[in-house]
Amino acid sequence: MSWRFPLFGSSQQQQPDTNFQDNPTQPWYPPSVLGSSSHPSLPSSSSGSPHQRASDNPQSLRGQPSPAEAAGIIARLKDKSVDDLQRLLKDKEAYNAFFNSLDQVKTQNNLRDELRKETVQLARDNLEKEQRISEIRNQCTIIRTTELAAAQDRLADLERQRDEVMKSYSPAALLDKLQKLMAKLDEESEELHQKFLEKDIDLPTFVQKHKKLRTAYHKQALLHLAGKTSVR
Repeated sequence: MSWRFPLFGSSQQQQPDTNFQDNPTQPWYPPSVLGSSSHPSLPSSSSGSPHQRASDNPQSLRGQPSPAEAAGIIARLKDKSVDDLQRLLKDKEAYNAFFNSLDQVKTQNNLRDELRKETVQLARDNLEKEQRISEIRNQCTIIRTTELAAAQDRLADLERQRDEVMKSYSPAALLDKLQKLMAKLDEESEELHQKFLEKDIDLPTFVQKHKKLRTAYHKQALLHLAGKTSVR
């Protein structure tokens, strides 16, 4: 960060120096000063952390020193002789030495150093967590390839069982069961009737068993008819 400092103060400094005018040597300034009309910001020298000082000075954030900062710089320049001021303009090392001696610049450098330390510390913390992250990633891989696969197989098996149960209790399946039960009862009735014709059973026994079979058959037939009607 660099500024072109105003060269004014004492009456001696305001008078032109004929020796300096006779020397056409161009004054030295950093490129940021020569190539821009705006001035970089200086951090405030007020108390508090460097982060607060930098953010509490909106004028510095706009790229210009505050009036108090400019007054402090001017006060430092007023005590210098014309030769010292000329040396600041021509000598890069002298300019940098004076510039870096300003409290505002020191504060800015401290802020930069603190930010650099914080960044390095964050990087170290991330590196320390890298091993733990790798372990967790490996655990996730094991779970995904073993436990998760077994759980998915178990889920698929349970879903197949559920589908089979649902199919057995579907309207079509229930009607089919009723139809088969009706056919079985009808077949038993025919067998009983055949035994009676062959005189394998007596009449009272035939009547009792035949009545029971036909009653059960007609109950199933009524249920089957009601089920078909509701499905439609």
